[in-house]
Amino acid sequence: MNLILLGAPGSGKGTQSQFISKKLSIPTVSTGNILRAAVRNGTPIGKKAKSYMDAGSLVPDDIIIGMIKERIAEQDCKAGCILDGMPRTIAQAEALEAAGVEIDFVIEIQADEERILARMSGRRSCPDCGAVYHIKTNPPKVENVCDKCGGTLVIRADDQQETMKKRLLVYHEETEPLIEFYRSKGILISVVDTTIKETAVEIFKALGI
Repeated sequence: MNLILLGAPGSGKGTQSQFISKKLSIPTVSTGNILRAAVRNGTPIGKKAKSYMDAGSLVPDDIIIGMIKERIAEQDCKAGCILDGMPRTIAQAEALEAAGVEIDFVIEIQADEERILARMSGRRSCPDCGAVYHIKTNPPKVENVCDKCGGTLVIRADDQQETMKKRLLVYHEETEPLIEFYRSKGILISVVDTTIKETAVEIFKALGI
């Protein structure tokens, strides 16, 4: 089962993808992680991507999609995967289709913006291992200390209020049109962001798992 999670920044996509990944035993395929690994490993596509990154340019969609195709051809994706960070635009969605990447379901998490902003203000991240916490709903055992590696937790620049407002605007302009795009294909599932557990239950129910 190949899945895409859609929703505004801070709507809980990362958390829900972890639950789905565990439930279905399929990996979350992050375009950011793929990109970094391909560059680090010096693969042919990674070298192409690095040339753009070194020049301070965005990596073209065709290179990103090439990386995704390589990644989902690996053994751990045989039963499916969850795409994280792709597609962000209709052009990218169409390019995925053209590349033969089949998507079974697209899960849209509907979240209120005030709720998102409040949630992000409490989010803390570990710059060392990438673990994410929330001071109210998922606090670390020791304040500002990562449970996993002992690193000092920080507020990411992406989670600052003004940055979040800009990210939300970009989402509405560029990514939100994907909702209708996938609805028209009959593969869109919409759930409302409530509590973490209740949202997970609704997603599992909609997927029949």
